[in-house]
Amino acid sequence: MNQEQDVKERLEAVETAQEYYNSHDAHTFYSTIWGGEDLHIGTFRTPEDTIYDASRRSVDGIASLSYNINNKSNCRVLDLGSGIGGTARHLANRYGCYVVGLNLSEVENERHRRKNREQGFDDKIEVYDGNFEDVPFEDESFDVVWSEDAILHSADRRKVLQEAHRVLKKGGEMVFSDPMQTEDCFREFLQPILNRLHLKSLATPTFYVETAKELGMEVVQYISQPQQLVNHYGSVLQETINREEELRSNDVSENYLSHMKTGLENWVKGAKYGHLDWGWFCFRKPEN
Repeated sequence: MNQEQDVKERLEAVETAQEYYNSHDAHTFYSTIWGGEDLHIGTFRTPEDTIYDASRRSVDGIASLSYNINNKSNCRVLDLGSGIGGTARHLANRYGCYVVGLNLSEVENERHRRKNREQGFDDKIEVYDGNFEDVPFEDESFDVVWSEDAILHSADRRKVLQEAHRVLKKGGEMVFSDPMQTEDCFREFLQPILNRLHLKSLATPTFYVETAKELGMEVVQYISQPQQLVNHYGSVLQETINREEELRSNDVSENYLSHMKTGLENWVKGAKYGHLDWGWFCFRKPEN
């Protein structure tokens, strides 16, 4: 692929994700079904867990991988793909972090800023419009680069990791989660998911691990949890069915609901049969 085509595909991926998350249908769906705080995958422990509680559990689980979040006073965190800010507020409130959110949806960012004001986090969180392939911050300016289930939307995931490595201080950590394809996945399971997300592929665990090593980062931990894709998307599907009338009353279109339900079923099927993975990663930038 030549450089011009590469740039074009990256811009198209950014524009597609931005248009989707700015849309009334998507914004209303996520803010309703996920409990108004998070847009990421939850960690379920019982069938009775709510999506909100499972999402909180994911934040704490991923945070547990980071030495800096748990031990560094006023840990400075960059949240790539920060959504409506549930994670940023939780990190600020529970761990005392100072969080900078970078997100491409202006609609989500405005909700993020409003909820920060309402909950008293204006002094602990900043929110910037932008994308994670072109991070607008100086080299070595963060203790932690964080991301939950957002890097899959990039057309140049290596560039995302390069930018994370650049802005990390020495001894800093990149901690993130992402839905992925398995190394030997069947294309027929994957293609409907890619079509809906307007993507050509998902990353694999090996891609993230090997790319981190090539950039000079240490691989501290990788935890594979494909069952949580089944648990999470199954729960979201059931919640969507249970609250369809509420979503319709908020002018979510029939076309969106139909495609969403089909998409959720495809995620469950792909994970159940071993073609999709979801994992937590912690990479560390060496001191020297």
